[in-house]
Amino acid sequence: MTDEPGPPERARYLTAVRGGGRLCPEDLAPTVAALVARGLLTSPATGYTAANPRALGDRIGAELRTRAVRLLLHAERLPGTLRPLAHAYEALHGPSEPDGPGHAVRGVDGHDATGIRGRISELHAACKVEFLAAQPGHCPADRLQKTLTHDLALLARGCSTRILHQPATLDDPAALRQIALRTQQGAQARVLAEPYERVLVFDRAAAVIPAAEDRSRAAIVTDPTTVAYLVAHLERDWARATPADRHLNAPHPTTVRIGRLLARGLTQRAVATRLGLSERTVAGHVSRLRDRYGAQTLFHLGWHLHGERHG
Repeated sequence: MTDEPGPPERARYLTAVRGGGRLCPEDLAPTVAALVARGLLTSPATGYTAANPRALGDRIGAELRTRAVRLLLHAERLPGTLRPLAHAYEALHGPSEPDGPGHAVRGVDGHDATGIRGRISELHAACKVEFLAAQPGHCPADRLQKTLTHDLALLARGCSTRILHQPATLDDPAALRQIALRTQQGAQARVLAEPYERVLVFDRAAAVIPAAEDRSRAAIVTDPTTVAYLVAHLERDWARATPADRHLNAPHPTTVRIGRLLARGLTQRAVATRLGLSERTVAGHVSRLRDRYGAQTLFHLGWHLHGERHG
């Protein structure tokens, strides 16, 4: 089975959605069986019910990212595995040309936990324009503290700095203080409650990714196509994330009340009437909410507020 549903499966899923999210229990078409296997349809006794495709997309995305890391790790190990064979061959035929089949894979440089810290420090020192980071899971304050000097030096040099966290990091008050130190100096931080892989990107020229499931090793990738691929995924996750400011500073109580009313579907005018405020005052609070959630439009803001209210 391929990673994505094919055209017949997508058509059958859309038929289910247009029919109120259900299919008849006697429908045993192959496409229905495939949709059930993917988790896009559930199969209770009363019939087939459409499920939200986002869960499938998140799962497949996480699997693909894990697969990509494993392939990069395999690419790193392969030259070492073949080296004894290459030595035996070259003892008879002479060494291969640098660009020949026996040459190590370009653009992937592997390190253990000790070596990677030194290489990351070098990359921080050489970074001139932009630093991007995705930090999944809980990030202890002591780990943030160790990189604080590097990050502040980047910001002092005028480097754009964006860091993506998961909500688990923000449950730690000490980690929150570390994040606040960075944002006060100009760094941007966002929060995404979805699975994603750890990655550091320096000037869009080099990326650091895990090279082992236990993160005891890391790979530094410099191949432009691979780095661009990693940046594209990070940018996609960044666009869906919300600014960390909402976790760092509590909003004004009136702003909270206005947000709750907007989440219930009231218009700005209706909110102003309900709270006895001018529309201009409400608009000011809405502007702060949009900044807090990184929402470009009122519709986008309403989507965030509704999701938070029912999350």
